[in-house]
Amino acid sequence: MKKFLWSFFEIAETIVIAIAAVVLIRTYIAQPFVVYGSSMSPNFENSDYLLVNELTYKFRSPERGEVIVFKAPARSGTYFIKRIVGLPGERVFIDNGKVTIYKNGQAQILHESYLGAEVTSGHYEIVLGLNQYFVMGDNRGASFDSRSWGPLNDSAIIGIAMLRLWPLNKVEAFSVPNY
Repeated sequence: MKKFLWSFFEIAETIVIAIAAVVLIRTYIAQPFVVYGSSMSPNFENSDYLLVNELTYKFRSPERGEVIVFKAPARSGTYFIKRIVGLPGERVFIDNGKVTIYKNGQAQILHESYLGAEVTSGHYEIVLGLNQYFVMGDNRGASFDSRSWGPLNDSAIIGIAMLRLWPLNKVEAFSVPNY
């Protein structure tokens, strides 16, 4: 009987430690995210299963080109995935699909090779405040993003998309594009 109880307690202890480890990792380090919709096509498709790194932004600020998951503005419990285009203090100017960033009087046209062939029309301009980011979907014609609801406050950012786990034929670690 003692052996049975000892084995039971060892198994229970292992289960408790495993659950605690999963909870800690999920809460502070990384969490899963499923892509819904086509706003990030062709790079992220509906039902892609991603791993989101929540730890990185505790040590550094988000960078242009990173794909992030964040709490959707004015939609409780909803999360979006978008790409960071504009950083705090910058002026973002969009004209017929061409994005130009102005910082300290210098203009930088973003060469976004990750976009599909479709070019969106229209004009948008904004100056970002401190702790504000301008985010857009890669499928610009079908994305509900900062062009619709304005800048994203850094407090809404959950983390950076770091790894696609599903579908298996598209498993990959993500890198930041060169502009």
